[in-house]
Amino acid sequence: MFIDYTKVIIKSGDGGNGAVAFRREKYVAAGGPDGGDGGNGGNVYFQVDKDKNTLIDFKYHKKFKAQNGENGSGSHCNGKYGQDLYIKVPIGTVIKDAQTKRIVADLSKPDQVELVLKGGRGGRGNSHFKTSTRQAPRFSEDGEKGEEKEVILELKLLADVGLLGFPNVGKSTFLKAVTDAKPKIANYHFTTIEPNLGVVKIKTGEDFVIADIPGIIEGASKGIGLGIQFLRHVERTRLLLHFLDVSGQEGRNPVEDFNTINQELKKYSEKLSRKKQIIVANKVDVMQDETLLKEVKELAKKENIEFYQISAITTQGIEELLYKIVKQLKELPKEELIEIEDKIVYTLEEKQNQWTIKKEDDVFIVSGRAVERLMGRVNIEDNESMYYLQKSLKNMGIEAKLKEMGVCQGDTVILADWELEWYEE
Repeated sequence: MFIDYTKVIIKSGDGGNGAVAFRREKYVAAGGPDGGDGGNGGNVYFQVDKDKNTLIDFKYHKKFKAQNGENGSGSHCNGKYGQDLYIKVPIGTVIKDAQTKRIVADLSKPDQVELVLKGGRGGRGNSHFKTSTRQAPRFSEDGEKGEEKEVILELKLLADVGLLGFPNVGKSTFLKAVTDAKPKIANYHFTTIEPNLGVVKIKTGEDFVIADIPGIIEGASKGIGLGIQFLRHVERTRLLLHFLDVSGQEGRNPVEDFNTINQELKKYSEKLSRKKQIIVANKVDVMQDETLLKEVKELAKKENIEFYQISAITTQGIEELLYKIVKQLKELPKEELIEIEDKIVYTLEEKQNQWTIKKEDDVFIVSGRAVERLMGRVNIEDNESMYYLQKSLKNMGIEAKLKEMGVCQGDTVILADWELEWYEE
């Protein structure tokens, strides 16, 4: 089964918590703090696997989670880092954020590995919070939570040449004639229900990869017929062979078919519609007359597109066409599917200092990763820890913002999930 589109949920590992511990040592306050740090959570990577050619592994396995970091312990013992998770995908897989549709990674190179989600950082043990005035801190730092994201995996075949055309124009027959691919062939519409890839090797020793794209019909860009799901496979190609049936056996007008398919390409992607094309007039061996062939020649001349006439069944004209394809490919540069500036990598680093405040009635709600991290290291039962909280709110600018918004003695302030009463020093 060929699967080329799916959604999965990925989650990086949580960081381990720092420890509150004290060593037993004579003449040292409370034995001296020696709580170790928590280990970092595991990262999530996507990796190209040369043995995969479909996303079928993700049909039933929809959730992937990296390992959590371990908690720290006494004697400055740090917790182990969580094991990183490597998710293997076929070459040509594009990963997108399911919510924003932004591209996260483009895995289009052999053995490529991309970091997609960073694990949460481990929390610091209480030994990090010792100062000249705070000799025995009874608080540590909780580890950061890993992030969870829903992403789209979209497979775009990596082929040099794509075959375009309405169903039953002979694309699969051509592919079978020039490669070792074994596409299903029959005399009815939509024989090809999934893309087929093949490698063409010519007598000079040169080769290229060719893809037979399932029949595109009017409305394909909106999902009609086999629809938009297969248009994505044309995006990777550098050259398009536009097959037209000039035999007259199907009762179709090849010029109208050419215009219809190019309109669908333009609706799907302006860039796709500008790709280099060669018009291939097929089935010349069974033409009823030369009327349609002449119309296609006129079309090629009008559109300034190169034209070849062949018979995929008898192989007439195929060798000449293949040499032309090789020559064209040498002149067409390989393009990256996405621009580097469009690429994003999810990272907790971007959010670690973020916080916001909103006022609802007489309650001030302070949220954001910076606040979550702060409250993760606060012990509200310990006076030193509360002094640390007060100082941190001042250093982060949260206290000044609350006063600017009108906070008063006795008002309720919610910090992450903690509900506290504001007081002035």
